[in-house]
Amino acid sequence: MPGGRLTQQERQQIALGLADGLPYAEIARSLDRPTSTITREVMRNGGPTAYRADLAHRATEHRAHRRKQTVPQGAEASPQPHGRDAEAVREFEEVFTTVFMASGMPKMMARVLACLTITDTGSLTASELVQRLQVSPASVSKAIAFLESQVFIRRERDERRRDRYVVDDDVWYQSMVASARATTRIIETARQGVGVLGPGTPAANRLENVARFLDFVSENMTRAAEQAREVLHTGVETPQDGSVAEPRPDPA
Repeated sequence: MPGGRLTQQERQQIALGLADGLPYAEIARSLDRPTSTITREVMRNGGPTAYRADLAHRATEHRAHRRKQTVPQGAEASPQPHGRDAEAVREFEEVFTTVFMASGMPKMMARVLACLTITDTGSLTASELVQRLQVSPASVSKAIAFLESQVFIRRERDERRRDRYVVDDDVWYQSMVASARATTRIIETARQGVGVLGPGTPAANRLENVARFLDFVSENMTRAAEQAREVLHTGVETPQDGSVAEPRPDPA
C-alpha cells in the first residue's frame, strides 16, 4: 500500500469519486490507500460537497510550507504518549476542528474544543492552549468565553490555583441540556406569536408547526441525553472468572 502525501492526480480521482457519490472506502480501494487517509483529506478540505482537488492540493502545500517556517530546523515533533503517531494525531486534530466548524462553530473555538477533547487529561490551562495552538492569549480567551457560554467546557482550579478548562462526558450532557433550554424559549416565543398573528392564519399556522416540531425534537433530545448519561456513568464489573457481569451504577 503506498505511503506519503497524496498526489494531485490522486486528489482529482477523489474529487471524481465524490462527484459520483462513491463512499470513502471505495475511493480508498481504487487508490490503494487507507480509508482514514481519504476521510481526513476530504474533511480537512471542505467536506464531501465542497471538496476541490486543486484547492486541496494548494492548501496542503501551504500547510507544509507554513510548518517549515514555524518549526526550527532540526526540531522534532514532541513525543506522543501511548506510542501514538504524532503526524496522525496532528492530522486528526485538523479534521476534528473542521467537523466542529462545519457544525457552525467559529474556527478558533473549534480549534480549542478539538485540542481539549483529544488530550488524555481532558483539561488544559489557557497558557497550555496558547502554546499548543500557537495563537495569542487574547484569541484563546475569546474562544474560552464562547465555549463556556455554550456549556461546551467548564472551568476548575488546580492545586496551583490556576484555571483549567475541562471537557468531559458530563460537559457534553450539560451542553445538550442547555441547547434544549434554548429551544424551549424558541417554542414559547413561537406560540406567543400564534396569538399575536391570529390562530388559523397562514403565519400563525407556520409558527405553530415550528413550535410542534421543535417541541417534539427537544423532548426526545433531552430524553436521549438523560439515557446516554446513565449509560456513560455506569461501571462494568468483571468477575474473577473473566466473564462480564451486569452493569451497575458507580458509587456516588
